[in-house]
Amino acid sequence: MKNYHAIIVGAGAAGMMCALTAAARGGNILLLEHNRDAARKILISGGGRCNFTNLHTTAENFHSQNKHFVKSALAQYTPQDFIRFIEKYNIDYFEKKHGQLFCTTSAKEIIRALKSACTQQGVHLLTGIAVQKIIHEKQFIVPTLVDGKLQEFTSQQLIIATGGLSLPTLGATDFGLKIARQFKLKTTATTPALVPLTLAPADLEMFHGMSGLALAATITVGKRIIAEDFLFTHKGFSGPVVLQASLYWEPKTPLQINFCPRLDLAQYLLKNKSTKSVKALLKDYLPAKFLQRWLQLFAPFAEHTASCELSDKALLTFAQCIQQFSIIPAGTEGFRKAEVTKGGVATSQLNSKTMEAHQVKGLYFIGEVVDMTGQLGGFNFQWAWASGFVAGHAIHLPT
Repeated sequence: MKNYHAIIVGAGAAGMMCALTAAARGGNILLLEHNRDAARKILISGGGRCNFTNLHTTAENFHSQNKHFVKSALAQYTPQDFIRFIEKYNIDYFEKKHGQLFCTTSAKEIIRALKSACTQQGVHLLTGIAVQKIIHEKQFIVPTLVDGKLQEFTSQQLIIATGGLSLPTLGATDFGLKIARQFKLKTTATTPALVPLTLAPADLEMFHGMSGLALAATITVGKRIIAEDFLFTHKGFSGPVVLQASLYWEPKTPLQINFCPRLDLAQYLLKNKSTKSVKALLKDYLPAKFLQRWLQLFAPFAEHTASCELSDKALLTFAQCIQQFSIIPAGTEGFRKAEVTKGGVATSQLNSKTMEAHQVKGLYFIGEVVDMTGQLGGFNFQWAWASGFVAGHAIHLPT
């Protein structure tokens, strides 16, 4: 039986940040990962370049039953703090847009930096360790197999950093939620988020042949208006604007989509009525394939007709079909394609300043396992760094 000041289960972004922070304070820290390699999600994020933070991170960028919960962690560990961390390891980065920071070369550099920091601080990292259960008596006991032999690790403090349910091919499980329930902590419903949306077969048929087509769009979901790139897929809709909208979309509710946000389409068509067709008038504003299909669907009579021969009502109706298109998605592509999990351990169960469970001394939850989901654009990584730092800084160490 080996005893540690703290045991962290899950060597992803939050877990590694927590481990190196606690070890830097002099803690004897054990970090366990069930995959053979740590930080697999970091490796594939951002197209392999890892959108590791966002310069404009605020509580408004997060979805939770209590979005104010995130404020303390974000104040304790800012995007600038993580930038300083990677700059120590000479990692080059760039701002893509809207404050989104990416590695210039590869996400592997972030992983190398985290591993190096853990090694330098003396973190005991064990990978390929499948933790099946947690025993809690006077301390936390973690029984597991190491090289085929049963070992028990013990500690007065346990940090759960096992992530959510998204991307099960990378090893995602519900272990963290099971532990929360084991200790009678409340959890909120979990659903896929930052995920493509699917359409019913009849609706999908409307967009036959449009898979792969991309264009700028805005989506109104509830009271939110989101602007970004839109992508038609063979199952429905994707692209950054759709992934962002999925965070706020509720089943059986409509999305309103504006496929031409660059101008007031109705006013433009009325003002420019001429011998040109509607398709010709709009060719600089919308892809030809989109225009062709929309005319076929909503104004077949106008496809080869001069716009001046069309009534104002017909032009207004067609503009509305493009800029106020409403549809109810059938669902999402699920956790298999979701970037993150919405929901998790209820924030009401945790101390926002330390991430420790109110009713279980020494038990902490950090990262994606908590009901705190960021928008697309580096916010979820910033939550991982911040919540990991907060817990690593808060755990009790002998003086």
